[in-house]
This record gives sequence, structure tokens and C-alpha cells, in this order.
Amino acid sequence: MKYMTGVGLLICFFTVLVGVFFYLRPIKKNAAQLLKAALTSNGALFVLFLVVAFVFMLSGNAAASEATDVAVESSSSSDSGLGYIAAALATGMATIGAGLAVGSVGSSALGAVSEDPKILGKTLIFVGLAEGIAIYGLIVSILILGRL
Repeated sequence: MKYMTGVGLLICFFTVLVGVFFYLRPIKKNAAQLLKAALTSNGALFVLFLVVAFVFMLSGNAAASEATDVAVESSSSSDSGLGYIAAALATGMATIGAGLAVGSVGSSALGAVSEDPKILGKTLIFVGLAEGIAIYGLIVSILILGRL
């Protein structure tokens, strides 16, 4: 578990370092390509870290390494760990989906309202429906956490 924490801290440090680098560096022609490469590598490292953490959790080594004095069943601890992962994925993926939906619906609504101001109420309904996706994800994660 110590190694997973160290790798997670390295990924966070790499992310902050790249952000500071691009903040302090003057904007040039190839800055967009460098930023895209940095974000791609950061995303790949993050996904790789999640996969390794998931495999590590499923193998039961996390529960075995932490259970020194107390007898802990690895199945119950891995079940609760999977429940926490499920709650995090429900909230995270719902908010990502809501962000994408609000971005596309909001920009389309802004263009439609600029042509015809009478349809503002209808466009707000669509934007509100897109924001509701995040609320559904939050409710599902609360229900999952309530069962743990």
C-alpha cells in the first residue's frame, strides 16, 4: 500500500510540475502540441495507476498488508473497497457526462437564443435536464455508500 501511495503522489507531483511549467513558459507555436502531449501522458499515467490499484485491491493484498492485529476477512474488505470505487465512478462519470452535455447544450442554447430571444425558457429546460445527470450520479453514489 505504501508503494501505491508513493506512485499516486508522484503522479500528482508530475501534474503540478507540468501545470507550473506551462504557466511560467511564454506561449509559442508548439505550446498546444506540448500541452496535448503532457495531458495525454498524465491521463495515461492516471489510468494505469487506477488499473494497478484495482488489480491490487482485487488480489486481497491490500487487506492482508493492513491487517496486523485484527483478523479481517479479505472478501468483506474487498467488497467494501469495490463499493467505494463504484460510488466514486458513479459520481465521477456522471459529472463528466453532465459537463459534456451542458457544454454542448449550453452553447447551442446560446446560439438559438441569440437568434430568437423568445425561446429562452425552452433552452433553460434543456440545460437543466443536462445538469440533472450529475444529480442522478450523486444520488446513486449516496445509495451505494448507504449500503456499505
